[in-house]
Amino acid sequence: MFRHHRTGGRPAGALLTLLALLLATACGSGTTDSAGSGGGRSLTVRIALGVDASYAPLYLAVERGMFEKAGLDVQLMKVEGGPAAAQAVTAGVAQMSANADSTALPQMVSNPALRSLGVFQSSGRLLKVVLRKGITSPRQIRTMGSIQGIGLFATHQYLRHHGIDPDSVKIQQSSPQEMPTIFQRGDIDGYILFDPWVTKGVEAGGHIAGSTGDFGVTYRQWLLADQKWLKEHQDVAGKVFKVVAEADRLVTKDPHAAALASHEQVQLPVAGTEKAIGEISFRSRALTAADVASSRRIVDFLLAQKLIKSAPDYDTVLLRGWYDRHAR
Repeated sequence: MFRHHRTGGRPAGALLTLLALLLATACGSGTTDSAGSGGGRSLTVRIALGVDASYAPLYLAVERGMFEKAGLDVQLMKVEGGPAAAQAVTAGVAQMSANADSTALPQMVSNPALRSLGVFQSSGRLLKVVLRKGITSPRQIRTMGSIQGIGLFATHQYLRHHGIDPDSVKIQQSSPQEMPTIFQRGDIDGYILFDPWVTKGVEAGGHIAGSTGDFGVTYRQWLLADQKWLKEHQDVAGKVFKVVAEADRLVTKDPHAAALASHEQVQLPVAGTEKAIGEISFRSRALTAADVASSRRIVDFLLAQKLIKSAPDYDTVLLRGWYDRHAR
């Protein structure tokens, strides 16, 4: 959901992921038509997404047949998370994707045909700061673990919020799965992540020292599409987003049902998923000036870190007003 890979970095992994998606698409081509309707078959919309509580509205919509009731043939294409979802859209094996702003923006630099249609959830509480036992003040921190993208951005913001120069702290980048292990080993003093890695850090002797919202960091989860496909399928994309918006309301009303649907779809643990859902604001809406300003801050950070070489054209890739025109 949150990871971002350096431009030009780890190309083999991304290539293998997309190759697998292409093969999966080819295997299903006898029963679906992802490019359009033909031979009496309805248009199939594949939505690429990761596997965690953030995507609960999409899992719930599939479990309850909400897309079918809206006259849509929607398939969820589960990928490893991070940029892989947006890359599936760029490769043409998915028509839409769900990506966090910090992950989507770098992809928009290398793939300027990507478009953000609107926000379907956001949170300043899901990602938490975990510090090891004995660290009672941020000024005691000497090393921090970090995932890429939103994790690195949040780590820098956390340190600056407490008057600490990030360059004075060793920041060790790793995957979410590896973080509790290097934390327990004593290689890092803390990290910023989401569950289950927060809970695992506490079980390893750490304690929660706050959430990203405490120091002004809130992520936004977007629905993306490729401009070429979107131009011919505005109505379909709008119907998809309307279903997601309705599913957002249902997730907010009944988090337990959403957690059960997530378990059925991707085997997420019910209790942990329900807890995470309670820390996310599930509300679909149009992109605003505040979203653009937040995007600029993220991109400025990525540019300063030399993770990207240029900024996207915000007026082109962020479709302000699209949601109000097509999905309300």
